Amino acid sequence: MRRKMISPISLTLTSILCLIAFQQTALAGPPLICHPFDTGGARSLPWNGSEWRAVDKKYNINRLVEDTLGLLTQETPLLARMETLRRATVYAVWSMNDYKVGYSVKDASVASELLSRLKARIPDQGVKSDKKAAAIALFDYGYLVESYKQAGDGSKGVKAAGDTDGYAIIVKAIALRGGDPEMEFAAALAKYDRTGAHLEHVQRAAAGAQEGSLLARNLLTHFSNMGKTIAELRR
Repeated sequence: MRRKMISPISLTLTSILCLIAFQQTALAGPPLICHPFDTGGARSLPWNGSEWRAVDKKYNINRLVEDTLGLLTQETPLLARMETLRRATVYAVWSMNDYKVGYSVKDASVASELLSRLKARIPDQGVKSDKKAAAIALFDYGYLVESYKQAGDGSKGVKAAGDTDGYAIIVKAIALRGGDPEMEFAAALAKYDRTGAHLEHVQRAAAGAQEGSLLARNLLTHFSNMGKTIAELRR
């Protein structure tokens, strides 16, 4: 299925937001897109530097779906999953009209295929399955849906993510896991808005994060205005 992506003017304005700090948060711009995650050196999709849209301009977009799925194994840490899906979104959605990315390959079908393949990993309701695997499958799909939306998916033309509520799917994954601080961190970024709807997720993530841990480092990077230590974030 072919589809149009966000217009150059709209995406240029959104890119500007990535450089302007919001008053109520340390984040600027779409939090699932404009802020790379510290994965502790875990493998992810090819990249060319630390900048948030520093794609590998020689990367073959035809490999994106299989490479992404291959990286999202059951053993892949959650923060590495988040960074891999962030990079996949920059390749498949954001780069379509943001000339500053400098990625010349344009293929709108890749974004739709990746989304459908992740959705297919979710066990059917009523089918007995491993709770951990089911929760991870739900998380990956919901997280990619929200990443696409924050990247401007559907601003013009057909929406790859449609009206799917990716945030609600992430919350369902958290419930299936019986609580998960890293998923709470992801939910905070997916739910982020100026109303403060994300704050409870931040506090739950901080409650389960040990000082100095990888999760703690990411929390303090993304929400530094809320506290300089995990103890402060918990409050």
